[in-house]
Amino acid sequence: MTSLFSSSASLSSHYHLIFTVLAFLISALIFFLTQKTKSKSLNLPPGPPGWPIVGNLFQVARSGKPFFEYVKEMKAQYGAIFTLKMGTRTMIVLTDAKLVHEALIQKGPLYASRAAENPTRNIFSANKFTVNAAVYGPVWKSLRKNMVQNMLTSTRLKEFRSVREDAMDRLINRLKVNAEKNNGVVVVVRDARFAVFCILVVMCFGLEMDEEKLERIDQVMKNVLITLEPRIDDFLPILSVFFSKQRKRVLEVRKEQVDFIVPFIEQRRRAIQNPGSDKTAITFSYLDTLFDIKAHEGKKSSPSNEELVSLISEFLNGGTDTTATAIEWGIAQLIDNPEVQTKLYQEINMTVGDKKVDEKDIEKMPYLQAVVKELLRKHPPTHFVLSHAVTEPTTLGGYDIPIDVNVEIYTAGIGEDPKLWSNPEKFDPERFFSKGEDADITGVTGVKMMPFGIGRRICPGLAIGTVHISLMLARMVQEFEWTADPPGKKIDFSGKMEFTVVMKESLRAVIKPRE
Repeated sequence: MTSLFSSSASLSSHYHLIFTVLAFLISALIFFLTQKTKSKSLNLPPGPPGWPIVGNLFQVARSGKPFFEYVKEMKAQYGAIFTLKMGTRTMIVLTDAKLVHEALIQKGPLYASRAAENPTRNIFSANKFTVNAAVYGPVWKSLRKNMVQNMLTSTRLKEFRSVREDAMDRLINRLKVNAEKNNGVVVVVRDARFAVFCILVVMCFGLEMDEEKLERIDQVMKNVLITLEPRIDDFLPILSVFFSKQRKRVLEVRKEQVDFIVPFIEQRRRAIQNPGSDKTAITFSYLDTLFDIKAHEGKKSSPSNEELVSLISEFLNGGTDTTATAIEWGIAQLIDNPEVQTKLYQEINMTVGDKKVDEKDIEKMPYLQAVVKELLRKHPPTHFVLSHAVTEPTTLGGYDIPIDVNVEIYTAGIGEDPKLWSNPEKFDPERFFSKGEDADITGVTGVKMMPFGIGRRICPGLAIGTVHISLMLARMVQEFEWTADPPGKKIDFSGKMEFTVVMKESLRAVIKPRE
């Protein structure tokens, strides 16, 4: 799940365009300067000075750094709360745990809405008809309630245990096959991503599919994520005239997505109407809960096919890359900290012996739980939760928070705050295992880490996400010893922003089957 935009790379790529249309902007400047701006009467948090109209876009673009690194620099200069002007959008960035707790927990309903989306995202969310995109109100409450109560309860998740077991076996087999082809070397994120995607596709559609179909669906979803990468006209709509080809491509990708996914929707619909007619169908799916949901206020009809496609895509994309990213960072840390890998393997071996790790066993492995928690503290899947917005003007930290700003939460800054953690730069599961440090991952009792967000908009997939990460790590460590490729290579823990924060250099690892 991504925030307002993922990196400064796309901004930098369009940097020259800003200068070519500078004359165009000057004429617009005359108009804007004649308007009464709200910011003159507001006490917004401090922030770096910017240019008229474009604000801080130049600084972000010229830095050449991922946006989260730029924000980290601004945090060091401006502190717990600061303002960035990004073209027509104003961002108020929160980097302090107490301010975040006050906003999202103590004043939860007030900060529970969503800021304005760019037109591209609105197209793919069917005009905000998804759990993540919907503004705070009846539609959001209905969609979220349906997802949580009908799909993500512990009872419902248990119904898909065999699906997860099959996917884990497939993961281990793919790793073995790929290692045999490449002298023991595997690309971690690729196989991890496919394994979790297989689970979510079955949960979503209630249909068993061969690898060819799975890979095709995966590619369609990747095309959507690529299309959602930000452009300069997302922040300066006045430049949209220069991006007609890109807008056309957005519509093409959306059509491809709808055209490809709708037949699966119809296949599932027929399977429900005629039980036993489709041998690939299982007993229940997320899609089943959506056919008759009445999420629109006063709406009597069921969701349209386009709305169903958006809800399905959200379910698949929200849980795939976040989990795969966590696995890549986790294996990297186990390679870099072999003593942690050894201790984890010993716990697994003592707990289950020769049998395969089952998710029932995870509850009996406190060190595994500590490893996963430390992984999520050190490497949250995204460095920002999805943008928040207030439902009415308010104040925070002595500053005004108007309704038309993006409230951005810098989660990585909280997880590495030395005021909250001892030696935060070190990957140290012992802090949760034997050193007495702890954190409420939901943020209710206090904020020290928030990889899934907190408050009203906390990720509904928190439980299933932690199950997937725990189970995959346990099976991967049980089956293989993990080392660097080439042997002795120092792991580069630099990150880059895609849909999630991934390793700048995709992790290639050598695996050796356990004896």
